[in-house]
Amino acid sequence: MTKVFFYHGASDKIAAACALIAGAWAKRKPILVYAPDRAVADGVDRLLWTRDQLSFVPHCRADSPLAAETPILIADRLDEVNQDERLMNLSNEVPRAYERFQSLIEVVGQDEAERLAARERVRYYKEQGCEVSYFDLKDR
Repeated sequence: MTKVFFYHGASDKIAAACALIAGAWAKRKPILVYAPDRAVADGVDRLLWTRDQLSFVPHCRADSPLAAETPILIADRLDEVNQDERLMNLSNEVPRAYERFQSLIEVVGQDEAERLAARERVRYYKEQGCEVSYFDLKDR
């Protein structure tokens, strides 16, 4: 069963996501970042390249020729990606086939519409029998 981790209340959703991605990489854990919105995907990509110079996070788009050898992938679709360990959802919807992943990381900002969509996803995951954990980012 997929374990779901909700990081909510982020003042900057993309910065929070990148901090979590960097933390996963520090532990050498691969992660697939689902960002179907091009602006969000571009923001994650750009911030991972420009964060602290000494903390390189190897990443690329899932459709890159380097994807097979890169631990952090940014994807706008999940059906063609062969990774099933850790998924980060940066959309406002339940990702298709999320249950194939061992863990699902949801990052939620402070926008009211985003928060309401997240509450619906929480309800759905719980109905599916997923264990859901919460982490408040509002003071970070």
